[in-house]
Amino acid sequence: MSFARSRAVVCSLFLATLFLSACNSNGGGDVSVTFWAMGSEGENVKKLIPAFEQRNPGIRVKVQQIPWTAAHEKLLTAFAGNSMPDVCALGNTWIPEFAMLNSLEDLNPWLENSSLINKENYFPGIWETNVIDTSIFGIPWYVDTRLLYYRKDIFEKAGYSRPPRTWDEWYDVSVKIKKLAGNKEQYAILLPTNEWAPFVIAGLQSGSSLLREENRFGDFRGHEFTHSFEFLMKFYQENLAPVGITQVTNIYQGISEGFFAMYITGPWNIGEFRRRLPENLQDTWMTAPLPGPQGAQSGISLAGGSSLVLFRGSNHKAEAWKLIEYLSEAEQQLEFYAVTGDLPAVRDAWKDSALADNIYTRAFYEQLQRVVPTPKIPEWERIAMKVQQYAEAASARTMSVEGALTALDRDVDGILEKYRWMLDRRK
Repeated sequence: MSFARSRAVVCSLFLATLFLSACNSNGGGDVSVTFWAMGSEGENVKKLIPAFEQRNPGIRVKVQQIPWTAAHEKLLTAFAGNSMPDVCALGNTWIPEFAMLNSLEDLNPWLENSSLINKENYFPGIWETNVIDTSIFGIPWYVDTRLLYYRKDIFEKAGYSRPPRTWDEWYDVSVKIKKLAGNKEQYAILLPTNEWAPFVIAGLQSGSSLLREENRFGDFRGHEFTHSFEFLMKFYQENLAPVGITQVTNIYQGISEGFFAMYITGPWNIGEFRRRLPENLQDTWMTAPLPGPQGAQSGISLAGGSSLVLFRGSNHKAEAWKLIEYLSEAEQQLEFYAVTGDLPAVRDAWKDSALADNIYTRAFYEQLQRVVPTPKIPEWERIAMKVQQYAEAASARTMSVEGALTALDRDVDGILEKYRWMLDRRK
């Protein structure tokens, strides 16, 4: 055999070997979809994947669990390195940032051809968190919001057989609960100033937009937010809420001992209250929608949770969309709720007895009908931290309400300087 012919045979064998190796390496044509999920959800969602892969032969899902504390930085690093996953569970307040980076797929075309996902099956305020202009950048996966946890037995002693529905009732029951305590160091409500949510919720309930002029400047000195801020400050000024306690070592012990009778928090605490409150107090606590400024209708709250997004750079968008549709089925949402306690985003799932017969989740279903998103700007979380900072100063009376809100607007205007510059360049 000539040298040239021998080399040709060797090359042919080598190429054949490469071809067979490539076929084996991708599982005979299987497509691998990379899915990043945050916190414990990343571990628990793996339990749902085998059924998806069985239903969709040829698609393999690689789930990567990312700690919440590292998630934001990891996503930005992946964006800079052009190494984003195919699908990701993204916190609702992060969607505006990654949409502005032009990294998210507009899902409108995918929704037009989907028989499984439609906006009517979602809570309107939750769906709205994913909408920027006319584009939809995420599909709600699980939801949360904040509402009132309270001690029924203490309320009854104060003359209330039901939770407050208005701010006037909220204040009135708080005054009466405080009177029950006498000279004891007990309070009506815990409003820790290391949590910005209650102050933002009250502002939204008053009709404040929080920001003004297309989210270019702060509007915390506006009449609506000032009114709500002054209302909450009354709770500190009149000793209805503890001042200077920004973190309670054990919230569950505090509410068990009657140190406070109300706390604004989210659905994750249903399980914690069940586990941590003594057995003899399990029938004494309940959840309720937040009171509103006026009328008999409950007030609004924040639209929170996590959504499933598809990245523009994905090479497997069709397969990734199948995964999003699968995780959006009511059956999968219920299974995910069973293993995590995360509330389903799909309203059909709430018809199941696991939720419909749960006395603690009923208030969440009602509250989720009345939720709104925070301003859809990348800088929102920095602004929220400033709200928290000045709420603490005002509650401790190191600053007046007017001084705190003036300083808050000044700082927010500074935070939004780059955002204003980007908006101006787009025009």
